[in-house]
Amino acid sequence: MTADSDAPRIGSDEAGKGPVIGPMVAAAVRAPPGAIPDGVDDSKRLSPARRESITAALRECDAVAVGVAVVSTDRIDDPATDMNSLTVAGHAEAVAAVARDGDSVLADAGDVSESRFARRVCEGVADAGSDASVRVRAEHGADATYPLVAAASVIAKVERDTRIEALATEYAEYGPIGSGYPSDPTTRDFLSRYVGETGALPACARASWSTSADVLAAAEQSALSEF
Repeated sequence: MTADSDAPRIGSDEAGKGPVIGPMVAAAVRAPPGAIPDGVDDSKRLSPARRESITAALRECDAVAVGVAVVSTDRIDDPATDMNSLTVAGHAEAVAAVARDGDSVLADAGDVSESRFARRVCEGVADAGSDASVRVRAEHGADATYPLVAAASVIAKVERDTRIEALATEYAEYGPIGSGYPSDPTTRDFLSRYVGETGALPACARASWSTSADVLAAAEQSALSEF
């Protein structure tokens, strides 16, 4: 049995790694086991209403600390970095916001190598400005296995969805933006409309994504065909 001193006090996860629109959001939840609401699960398995109620319960509980890191589209498009490194950074920044000295962290692994992801997140906590010395373990699918990590996945998903809703309002004149994922026809239609009317990608789009390049190329081809 795992000793109490080794039991995770912090769970971390991210949402929005793959979309073409909007930021990636990482979250960390520091809590004792009894403070995690009943029925918490991988955010993808929960309804939006359930995710909202779990998030409210976590944020209102005095025993729970929540850290959120938002990785912007500009940061994602920076050629000096990559999504693996940004996923590490997001987890590390979220953990750094709540970590205390000696905490044990369990992260949903964002790398094929669980140990490498754990090591990089641990190093990143210090880089993010935290003085806390933490131990980090990472597992694939941790959000579906451990309530603490599932709680972080819910926080990250709700924060990401909130930001997508704000973008939908900001860009309402160009029609619905959809989920932001490349596989979503609504999202692709939104990008096509925006580029067709303005000649450029919206600031909320990840310009380095192949979907963005495809939309720009299609618009250029359409313009050429008009001559």
